[in-house]
Amino acid sequence: MKQDMPVVYEDKDLLAIAKPAGILMHRTAAKEKEETLADWILKNRPEIKNVGDDPQIRPGIVHRLDKDTSGIIVVAKNQNALEYLKKLFQDGQVEKTYLALVYGNIEPKEGVIDKPIGLKSGTVKRTIHGGKMVKTAITEYKVLKDYDGFSLIEAKPKTGRTHQIRVHLASINHPVVGDALYAGKKAKNDSLGLSRQFLHASSIEFVGPDKTRFRFETKMPDDLTKALKSI
Repeated sequence: MKQDMPVVYEDKDLLAIAKPAGILMHRTAAKEKEETLADWILKNRPEIKNVGDDPQIRPGIVHRLDKDTSGIIVVAKNQNALEYLKKLFQDGQVEKTYLALVYGNIEPKEGVIDKPIGLKSGTVKRTIHGGKMVKTAITEYKVLKDYDGFSLIEAKPKTGRTHQIRVHLASINHPVVGDALYAGKKAKNDSLGLSRQFLHASSIEFVGPDKTRFRFETKMPDDLTKALKSI
């Protein structure tokens, strides 16, 4: 794999990786030739090749990040750890924290976005306006710093829907900077030089299989840091 995949933590059960932006989690029918996080796992941790519900596609993978979102991913190294982590996610016992830069200055400075999300028919886009397979979706947010025309926020999804943070922030008219799918013309006209959305999974916290409380963190990548400095 051309890009580095830094290992943040590893023990007999868990592997925490800092996924760079631009890396798919696993292969899809439309993206058969792209390198993926799953490829890296199979090459560098072959002992994980039989872990998971569909290990040839998603070895040890229990949660995901969008291709152009950077940040922490936790991988299970054995089947017991995978089942344990799956239950934690299902029960809402995993706290994930993201950093996002959004267009405009959000008011109030702290809040909860509670809007169900569905799949917009005939597209890959998600929507709060009905759609297919509508599911509950809740995101907490807090403004960390206001800029001229932008806000740096901390977002904590309490559910795990595809594109959740991006859809929810767009729904309150503060889409993520550089988000080509949900920010429309703004992403083309004022992306601060970014080639992807300004969204980074900065930390994840949970109690591990051995009852140790883990908090894995990864710093903001250089492209996002540079974009902030350019404001």
